[in-house]
This record gives sequence, C-alpha cells and structure tokens, in this order.
Amino acid sequence: MQLLPETLLIFAVNFVVIFTLVRFIYYPRQRSKAYVFTFMAFSTVIFFVMRLLNDSAISLGAGFGLFAIFSILRYRTDTIPIREMTYLFVITALSVINSVLLNTSSYTEFLATNLATLSVLFVLEKGWGFDYEIRRTVEYEQIDLIRPEHWQDLIADLEQRLGIPVSRVEIGRVNFLRDSATLTVYSRTATHGRANISYLPSDVLAQDADD
Repeated sequence: MQLLPETLLIFAVNFVVIFTLVRFIYYPRQRSKAYVFTFMAFSTVIFFVMRLLNDSAISLGAGFGLFAIFSILRYRTDTIPIREMTYLFVITALSVINSVLLNTSSYTEFLATNLATLSVLFVLEKGWGFDYEIRRTVEYEQIDLIRPEHWQDLIADLEQRLGIPVSRVEIGRVNFLRDSATLTVYSRTATHGRANISYLPSDVLAQDADD
C-alpha cells in the first residue's frame, strides 16, 4: 500500500471537490442535512474502497467497481428523490474517477473532469437557458368553474387562493358525486402570455356511484 501521507493528500483533494459540489451547488437549493450527510459519507467510503482496490491489484476496473457499488443502493426505506439520486450517482462516480486519476498521476484529466462536472451542475442548478415551472396539485370544489366558458374565472380564483400567478392548469380526475376535481396548477416566477388549460386524457374520469 502506498504511503499514508500520499493517500491522505489525495483524499483531501477529492474531499475538496465533493465538498464544493455539495456545499455550493446542491446545498443552496435543498438544505437537507440527511442528504448532505449521505453524500459526504458515500464519497469518503467509496474513495477509500477504490483506493484499496487499486493498491491491491485486485480491481476489475473502475467501471465494474462503480457498477458493484451501486448494487447496494436498493434501500428498503423511503424512495430517494430523482434529484438526490442523481447527485448520489455523480458523487459516487467522481469519487471513483478521482481515485483512479489521482492514483495514476493523471492531473490534467482530473482537472478537466471535475471542472466540467461542477460547471454543468452549477449551470443546471441556476436554470440558465431553461424556463421552469412550479407544479402544485390541488383538490378543487367549485366544479362549475372547470367548464370552458368559466376558465378565466377559474384562473382568477386559483391565483387569489394560492397567491401565485398561474400559467396553465391541467384538469385531472373529476368526481361528480363530491363536486370536486383534481387540478394540477403550473406557475412561473412571472406570467408569460395567457394562461392555458388542458385536460389530462387518461385522468378525466367521472367516478362511479360505488366510489
């Protein structure tokens, strides 16, 4: 095994990269202590596992190692959101890549890989070039307003109740017995043109009397 000081130095370099990703890209948008702990712990353990595999000459390759590591992600707990799962994959992959590149003194590839990854994630988190919408699902009791002739009244009522500008509404399940409908309301930070209403083809259902 290589000297401990060199291993700790390489670990410190990888830790700085992962810390930058978690603290300055992920954390400002999602201040979750649980996931921050998971990301940093995963990165630390995976880095040393890959370091051990590389030093022991028993590794079947970084790709196989990454694939094997993800075989343990089938948690029997709450489902991990897709955003957090993506970050977990990125952090795991970077830890594996950094371990291999730093171990082989491929510093140019290390800098290029990490800078490119951090830059892409930073741009995506900032939303530059994208027009995102906030989506909310509500149970709406004024069922008469879902009729086409009352759409403007529906938009006005939703904006007054929710306190947000409504860009469009999707009308889903309709329950005539309870005089209610499930609406998916979309909002941007600012309205862009006239609000749009559309039906979800598979969800516009009048429930049976047995419901």
